[in-house]
Amino acid sequence: MNGGLFDLTGKVAVVTGSGRGLGQVMARGLAEAGASVVTCSRTLDEAERTAKQIIEAGGSALAMRVDTSVRESCAELIRVTVDRFGRLDVLVNNAGIDIIEPAEDVTDEHWQKVLDINLSGYFHCAQLAGRQMHAQGTGGSIINNSSIAGGVGIQGLASYSAAKGGVNQLTQVLAVEWAERGIRVNAISPGYFENIMRDAGTEHARPEKEQQVITFTPMRRRGRPEELVGPAVFLASDASSYVTGAILYVDGGYTAA
Repeated sequence: MNGGLFDLTGKVAVVTGSGRGLGQVMARGLAEAGASVVTCSRTLDEAERTAKQIIEAGGSALAMRVDTSVRESCAELIRVTVDRFGRLDVLVNNAGIDIIEPAEDVTDEHWQKVLDINLSGYFHCAQLAGRQMHAQGTGGSIINNSSIAGGVGIQGLASYSAAKGGVNQLTQVLAVEWAERGIRVNAISPGYFENIMRDAGTEHARPEKEQQVITFTPMRRRGRPEELVGPAVFLASDASSYVTGAILYVDGGYTAA
């Protein structure tokens, strides 16, 4: 994939929640485009597995254990990245969880846990990465992995949807504030994807929901994880040099229907 507008050779990217699911796929995609990638997960073994896949494919990667709900863990992620690679060009905020339950049953503990990881964690990483990018004087790209749940009502996802709606607004505020610094901030909003765990934000994983998903998705299928690589590389690269504050829906037409 190296060469041209989408070339990321010489760039350094951090992808949170990249031990599996969509984060893993995006991390590998950025590496294939030429970036050195820092993979991270709350489980080090998972982050190391993704890093190993990148290295075995001829890329450059470093694995870290990171809990994005803890600000100091996010700060350590940025520090280690810069110590190892000398810079930071791309941040993909992807770490997340969901807890599916009726709104009336959501506990304070569940509510706070989801928002700490899915919203506060995104802010921690974005703020710290933005400071580093500004200090470098070379700009950068921050990509927040949101969800269609941030803009439409989906039963059982009160806390998750609130967090993702917040991610969308955070994306636009940071885009406006940091545009003059050359730091672009955009969001990817996936729809229903196949073969990923629920905490990627798009999968109910209940058999009785499958026909409903297909019916309300105009392309009449779930997305394939690799179909998120193109949007991620686009937003990370010079191909999107005049794009900031955008929410890119990758949902087979779900939100347009």
